[in-house]
Amino acid sequence: MSPSSTSFGPRSAQPDVLDRPPAGRSGRGRLRHLALASAAIVAAGLLLAAPPAQAADPWQPDSGYTSTDKGDGTYSVPLLNADVPDVSVERVPAAENDEGRDIYYMISTTMHLSPGAPIMKSYDLVNWEIVNYVFDRADISDSFSLRNGQTSYGQGQWASSIRYHDGKWYVAFNTNNLGGSYLYVTDDIDDGSWERIALGRAFHDPSLFFDVDGTAYIFYGSGSTSAVKLSSDMRTVVAEYPQILRTSDYPGSSFIGGLFEGAQVQYIDGKYYIVIITWPSGQGRQVALFRSDHLLGRYETSNGSNPYEAKGVLNSNGFAQGSLVPIAREGGGTDWWGMFFRDTFPIGRIPALIPATWSNGWPTFGNNGSVPLNGTFAKPIDLSPAEELYERQKSIVVSDDFDNDAPQRAYMDEDWTIPAAPDVDQSLLGVELLTNPGFEGGAQGWIVNDTATLAASTDAATGAGSLQVTGRTTTGSGAAQDVSGKVQHNVTYDVSAKVKYENPNSPATKQFLITARYGSSTFTNLASVTATRGQWATISGSFTVPASQPLSSMRIFIETPWTSNANALAAPDTHLMDLKVDDVSLKGRPLTTELPHPDEIAPNGSRLAMQWEWNHAPDNRYWSLTDRDGWLRLTTGKVVTGNFRHDKLSNKDEVTYLEEARNTLSQRTFGPRQSAETKLDISGMKNGDVAGLAAYNRGFSYVAVKRVNGVNTVGVVHRGQPFAATIDQAAIETFVAGTTANLGAATEVHLKADLDFANPAGQLWTTFFYSLDGVTWQQLGNRVGPQTLDGSLSHFMGHRVGLFNYATQQAGGHVDFDHYLLSDTLTAQGLPLDKSDLDAAIAYAATLQEVDYPENEWVELEELLAEAAGARARTAGTQNQIDAPERALSLQLARLGVLKAPEPTLEVSITTGARCVSGKAVLTVQTANGAGVPVSLVVTTPYGGKSIAALAPGKTTSSAFTTRQVAIPAGVVTVEASATVDGDAVTVPLESPIAARSCG
Repeated sequence: MSPSSTSFGPRSAQPDVLDRPPAGRSGRGRLRHLALASAAIVAAGLLLAAPPAQAADPWQPDSGYTSTDKGDGTYSVPLLNADVPDVSVERVPAAENDEGRDIYYMISTTMHLSPGAPIMKSYDLVNWEIVNYVFDRADISDSFSLRNGQTSYGQGQWASSIRYHDGKWYVAFNTNNLGGSYLYVTDDIDDGSWERIALGRAFHDPSLFFDVDGTAYIFYGSGSTSAVKLSSDMRTVVAEYPQILRTSDYPGSSFIGGLFEGAQVQYIDGKYYIVIITWPSGQGRQVALFRSDHLLGRYETSNGSNPYEAKGVLNSNGFAQGSLVPIAREGGGTDWWGMFFRDTFPIGRIPALIPATWSNGWPTFGNNGSVPLNGTFAKPIDLSPAEELYERQKSIVVSDDFDNDAPQRAYMDEDWTIPAAPDVDQSLLGVELLTNPGFEGGAQGWIVNDTATLAASTDAATGAGSLQVTGRTTTGSGAAQDVSGKVQHNVTYDVSAKVKYENPNSPATKQFLITARYGSSTFTNLASVTATRGQWATISGSFTVPASQPLSSMRIFIETPWTSNANALAAPDTHLMDLKVDDVSLKGRPLTTELPHPDEIAPNGSRLAMQWEWNHAPDNRYWSLTDRDGWLRLTTGKVVTGNFRHDKLSNKDEVTYLEEARNTLSQRTFGPRQSAETKLDISGMKNGDVAGLAAYNRGFSYVAVKRVNGVNTVGVVHRGQPFAATIDQAAIETFVAGTTANLGAATEVHLKADLDFANPAGQLWTTFFYSLDGVTWQQLGNRVGPQTLDGSLSHFMGHRVGLFNYATQQAGGHVDFDHYLLSDTLTAQGLPLDKSDLDAAIAYAATLQEVDYPENEWVELEELLAEAAGARARTAGTQNQIDAPERALSLQLARLGVLKAPEPTLEVSITTGARCVSGKAVLTVQTANGAGVPVSLVVTTPYGGKSIAALAPGKTTSSAFTTRQVAIPAGVVTVEASATVDGDAVTVPLESPIAARSCG
């Protein structure tokens, strides 16, 4: 890491700036006071630096970027201010976990991201952190790995449900393009590996539910709700229950309408409840709740009637899909609140914890059914002040110094079997597979499909001959050639032919097709053209034969569009015209298919913080945190092609270079405003490389460095709506005019993106900056935007911030990223740089004592404090450079607050009294040793003292002190009790009051 870099994460080796007690001493080590600059630091940067305060303010850190905890016992909705859709929440009661308090886990949709299906953890349902992922890769297929033109944008993993049953954790989710639904199982949700069970079919929005007898069901569906029962080993569907809930069963119910999906099931007070999201015509998205005594509805009633009652329970500001969440109350009762998300694009779909008041078995959510945006509610679970502070420091986004110090998790070591390479006869690739393709040998090698007459013709498109086709009796009648044994699976073929028709009674234009016939009854159109009468037209296309299609009998032929024989014979000039064929070709492309490689998938020794996810599964050969300590290296593994498609969309829209790029590393955005800063070493770039910092979705804005003919230029790219199906990738990612700067000989550049989701709401506008030293910054043009929700839902997630590097000319170039720094302050706000929170954290750290904390946590504090002090001493150019180390230090300080060792205690009790002897007061002190070890005592009173060398366990000692006074006033007796406990000397001061006494 360069000397000028800003860093803030824990490090494996960092010089101590903290005094430690000498070895063998039991004294308390105290942090050395860190001198704060006394003069104002003026930054020639984006914001003016404010002079440091004379004395640090009290340490009262803000909540984490994705926490809406107000710090006063309330929170606002929606929660998190980030994209966390399709939430499912499960509680582990205190009696069933090792922590002795209720713990909540939540899972969400991440679609094409890797790792995916994040496991988030909370103790109060308001503040959440990511602790694990269900999988590193949902699949190693081309579509999940950005290989061979395939993508999983808007597909992949959808709508998980999470359940805890008999000591095991279960996650069920559907994939739209990866083989249907899967069930994952583990016995350690925080750090365990997951067993993957393919269910063999798709279940839309699957909700796993264990009935009271332990039987497992999956509820699913869109437009209606169905269920299946699983076998005891959870691997097989053993019973089907279609359409348990149907919209038609509730005529006239205004809350029943579109979507009708996202079912989640709970058993509450003897009844089954199913939560459904609906979207009635002309209304907003809302929650419908169904309840019944019978889980399977009509399948359990004697007359087949539907026993599920229905009620619209929430119709406010679009809060809809989600689950009911149990909250334990004193006395053994349970409240059930709602965790429902709402669309808040372009940030994404954001969940909200919504209180519920229950009456007659139905909930009313929010304030009498109203859930105002940014409204506040009382938190449902009380924690200690230290726990409250720590929980609200947590966040699902994070600044990072790329020090490779994230915890190891089992998902990082997923094991995949690499499929064998396809068995292809290479001698049949790149050569013409048709005999006599130009008909220079007349009709040799050609046969008739259906019925027709073939004859040589000298009316050729090229060369000397063509083939005349006459006497056609069906639309499929035409020239054909048997290619059995020549065409292979796993090969892409280019096919073409020239056709002409001249019948003056035929239409002016006519469509012709090249078609494959497999056996006697399977037909696939391969390519087509609309020809003009009297002119040669070229049919061309490409195809790959599906693996499921047998190839024992295959022919290629030219035809006109199918219609029934009766229709064709009734209008032969329209459907059965004579035609000429020339220059037919069928060639298999040489294999350029990119196959999965073991090293692409194998762990590479680098561990990223769990807030990071890759845009599709990464290629582990081409990223590293170990090639250069303290830096993230992104290497281009291949050149972008422009041949990738949005496979989700019906017209297979082309994707941009940025979307095609492998190994784009990303985090969620957060609202209402966010700033992200990074630093790049660009010395390893090759010509044609593009690397930078993006706010991206299908629509994106980014700042990047492009190297063209050895010249490095920084600039801004913006892609907004509408989106065309066919695009010019290079043109789309051309720098916006007026946003560029030549970087000259510089090898390092700092980039900054300010994302504003609030001006106006519902849109993202981004302003970009660059700097050569991190202090003096230049804005690159005006802010760009707007970015809004893509109506085609091609990505269907909130905008993300990504670090990327792609090649347009040659692979092998690399870019190193030094850090990723977050702030919620934008340059456009015009605020001075503010180090007061940093100063307060540093000052508070100086009050802590090493002996009170676990050794490894204290080492962590030392490292973070050193980095914070370094940031304090440097000239800052952005608020990001201040906030990143402050947030990291404050998180650790709050963590120490819940880890602080309890003050030592000894079970020693004191009882005082007074009696009168000869008219004078005598003070009595009785000390009892309830500890399990001998205790030495030093008793001090206003009338003298006494020492007891060793009071045995369970024993009591009494001492009398003559006052020589007729009356004594109220006072205090102190006892210093000392003992050796587990080898450590413990001294505890005790006090007991003296009551006033008169003997006169």
